[in-house]
Amino acid sequence: MFATFNPSFSSSLGLSLTQPLLRNFGRFPNRAPILIAERGLAQSRANLEAELSDAVARAVNQYWDVVQARESLGVLRKSLDLAEATYQQNKRALELGALPPLDIYRSQQQVASRRVQAIQAEYDLRRLEDQLRRTIGADLDPAVHGLALDLTDAPSPSGDLLAVDEQDALRKALDARPELEAVRQRLAIDDANIRLARNDLRPDLGLTGFYSYGGLGGTQLDPGVSPPAVISRGGLGDALDQVRGRDFPTYGLALQLRLPLRNRGAEAQLAIAQVVRQEGLYALRQQVQEITLQVRSAVQQLEQAKESMGAARLARDLGQKNLEAEQRKYELGAQTIFFVLEAQTQLAQSEVSLLQAEIGYQRAVTGLQRATGELLVRHQVEIAEARR
Repeated sequence: MFATFNPSFSSSLGLSLTQPLLRNFGRFPNRAPILIAERGLAQSRANLEAELSDAVARAVNQYWDVVQARESLGVLRKSLDLAEATYQQNKRALELGALPPLDIYRSQQQVASRRVQAIQAEYDLRRLEDQLRRTIGADLDPAVHGLALDLTDAPSPSGDLLAVDEQDALRKALDARPELEAVRQRLAIDDANIRLARNDLRPDLGLTGFYSYGGLGGTQLDPGVSPPAVISRGGLGDALDQVRGRDFPTYGLALQLRLPLRNRGAEAQLAIAQVVRQEGLYALRQQVQEITLQVRSAVQQLEQAKESMGAARLARDLGQKNLEAEQRKYELGAQTIFFVLEAQTQLAQSEVSLLQAEIGYQRAVTGLQRATGELLVRHQVEIAEARR
């Protein structure tokens, strides 16, 4: 017997699961955005570390600029004191008639010349101090800006000079340089994009499984008589009771395949991703070559600085002995004041050259630490994790 419901109420409760079998199969397509974001964060961190290393290197070099200017000023003031002492000695000799009148002008000229050099060096020191204050942010507060810089590191290296093996330094650089880490993270992102592009080229085949319960309720009518007779009266509650009672289950499996004739958009994305990855590989090779050159140059500069420092120290010692000899000859009357003043000038120049060599060594050490990626560790600089 057939019956109709008027009014009718229907209800259903079901569960449907779809599993991709080709396109979007596995965990990777869903996790790819998270993985790419994590790689991007690591790349940004590596870039920040590289920029921070450059900033620390600039600050350290500016620090040594100030130290060099301060020590150079000390050398020039010492030279000025020697020239003034020589002038006073010549002045007394002139008063006693032991010195020709024209010879006093030579010592006076040396005093004036060295005073000019000291004044210029003092202004250079102030300029370099202001640059260092700006770099370290000490120029923002007027109260702090007026304070003197307390530079505790001496230009002369303490202890044994740094000995470096070029191959060992290169291995450290290839492991620690943040620029290489940034390129590696970029390549990882490129690999993920290639996998995603290849995934989009696959056919869309999905397996769907479903299981549901249905219910139907309302006023049941017999359509065989006219007018239709009421067989039973019901409502929405009957439909819901049938669902709760699981009276009419429905279940099954289905395969759905969508196969585009040609997915030009996905093909283009794959081609672009592959080209970008080739660019990344080229950038990695260039970065390795650049770092290798930087390490070799840093090692060579360090060795040159050590040799220059030894030669400059010997020249300073010989200049000191030469001045003592010329001063002794002058006191004995065997030499004129010209040679004493010339020896003073040469000694001052040799002391400045030694200072430059020592600062050059310190700069070379900083350059090597930057080239090997150890600069931040050496200066105990850390990058704090971002708060979430």
